[in-house]
Amino acid sequence: MAHGSLTPPMAPCALPGSPLEAARAGLDRCVHCGFCLPACPTYLALEDENDSPRGRLLLMGALLEGTVAPDDPIVGQHLDRCLGCRGCETACPSGVPYGHLLEVTRATVAAYRPLPIVGRLLLWGFAREWVLRPALVAARLVRDLGVARALARVLPARFAMPFAMLASTARPRRTRAGTLGAPSSSATTGAPRTPGRGTASLLTGCVMEGLFTEVNRATERTLTRNGWTMRETAGQRCCGALHAHAGDLEGARALARANIAAFESSGAASIVLNSAGCGAMCKEYGHLLADDPAWAERAARFAERVRDVSELLAAAGPVAAGGADGATSHEASILVAYDAPCHLQHAQRVVDPPLVVLRAASQIRLVPLADSDQCCGSAGIFNLIQPEVATRVLAPKLARIAESGAQVVATGNPGCLMQIGGGLVLAGREVTARHPVELLDEAYEREGIRR
Repeated sequence: MAHGSLTPPMAPCALPGSPLEAARAGLDRCVHCGFCLPACPTYLALEDENDSPRGRLLLMGALLEGTVAPDDPIVGQHLDRCLGCRGCETACPSGVPYGHLLEVTRATVAAYRPLPIVGRLLLWGFAREWVLRPALVAARLVRDLGVARALARVLPARFAMPFAMLASTARPRRTRAGTLGAPSSSATTGAPRTPGRGTASLLTGCVMEGLFTEVNRATERTLTRNGWTMRETAGQRCCGALHAHAGDLEGARALARANIAAFESSGAASIVLNSAGCGAMCKEYGHLLADDPAWAERAARFAERVRDVSELLAAAGPVAAGGADGATSHEASILVAYDAPCHLQHAQRVVDPPLVVLRAASQIRLVPLADSDQCCGSAGIFNLIQPEVATRVLAPKLARIAESGAQVVATGNPGCLMQIGGGLVLAGREVTARHPVELLDEAYEREGIRR
């Protein structure tokens, strides 16, 4: 036997120079143990191992080996069905970077098989402010006039869901069952009760600012109440998450550079987000731009400053509403179930802080939600381009919510709020989907009214 490495020579790559080839080392970590299977929502819904992380990793290897072609429609089918929830990463004992592998595989395959026209139009629009802003204004008008809710009631299920999702973004204007009572536009949460904790600037986001405007304002008020000085950042863009997940890595990098430059000028110590998907993307800017000599260091510094709003609030305490410990009687409680956004729990590994935020809010009693770590089927634009699979993934989530007896489902991501909220609208349920920071902000506002 010849001296030297005992490792067999690596087979020639069928896709030399591709993004997937560059990430091959991560692919080689998979030992095919199968721990990922019960963590995968598409495997559970479709019962096909080709639609599991292990199956897709084997498919990625086959692409590199050349045993399957990148333009094979079966390849596209199984890659397209992946939600990218990254639940498999939490379950994986070998540390396979599945989320990154999925992105580079989609980027590799996109050169041979472009996204469906709906997906391409959505990504094109999100990258252009002059298209996105008017579209979101029109969406708010359709929502606020009641058109979205009316159409959701009469259209076939596939076409009703987008309108139900839009209808669910309306925030409550007055106290009613299942809400804590939204603050008026002139409401104040009072002066900060904690020492100055530094400066923070909110990445307002596309859908968050466009359809969940009040959640952004609640985020700013709540952080101010807990000691942060908020600074505005001009020139923000879409975070690029939708583009990266769809395989448009160059589009994602262009948006990342714009955001890095914008937030460098703000001077804020922390960059805060209230969208789990956007937060996961921004925390990975260093990885996204690692091969760009002009931006790699700046991207890494940016990523180090990014925090989910729940992380900042949990670090602060936060200030409790409704008494010294935020306690309230069970008779007056609103029953709230927390559903963990995939990109908060699995990508960012932020688990306890949202619960800390909810426990600080008066009139909340947390109730258990079975399988709260399972995906709801939103996954960015997935529910618009793969509606049948998204609906099958959502069904058990809605069943678990019904079993919990919750009046409110709290979750910290716009896609999850819309997917779960839309499903509740179509089911005719009185349950609402709300952001945890909204509930704490409303608890602060009610405390001010009592005083």
